[in-house]
Amino acid sequence: MAQDDEKTIDQLNEEADIAADYLEGLLDIADYDGDIEMGVRNGRPMVQIVADDDTDIKHLIGRNGEVVDALQQLTRLAVQQKTGERSHLIVDVDGFLKRKRQRLRDIALDAIDEVKETGEPVDLKPMNSFERKVVHDVVREEGMKSRSHGEEPRRYVTVYLKASAGDVEDAADVDEE
Repeated sequence: MAQDDEKTIDQLNEEADIAADYLEGLLDIADYDGDIEMGVRNGRPMVQIVADDDTDIKHLIGRNGEVVDALQQLTRLAVQQKTGERSHLIVDVDGFLKRKRQRLRDIALDAIDEVKETGEPVDLKPMNSFERKVVHDVVREEGMKSRSHGEEPRRYVTVYLKASAGDVEDAADVDEE
């Protein structure tokens, strides 16, 4: 992600503009009414599709977010085609990612509570890289450790207590999207 650290706010805004234009074109083709909101969040361009009509907008989320994930990948490709650089653009539809982050935060906090109660590591269900990153971030914020295990698409996170000062331990295997 060193390349993204070098991008200026103007470059990130340009990526968001390109993405918004691309998504507006897709909405027109699909005959969906939607507004595009864009900006930069945590050093990443962000584009959100919002609409008054919940019926159409739900089709852009899909089951478990598959459609919004596909929209994000296609939009990233469109941005890369125009800029010549890989983008870490985030595409959201009607606040889906915010709700998903909150659910993942709750799952991570429940696992942390269980680890604190039992002292034993807790394995979570398999997750994609975005989901694992959210969990790793929450676990780190709470002063605990986590590690990813397994192979895609069955890769999962284990939450465990921090090792005592005398223990030697590998650094956490934190996923980057």
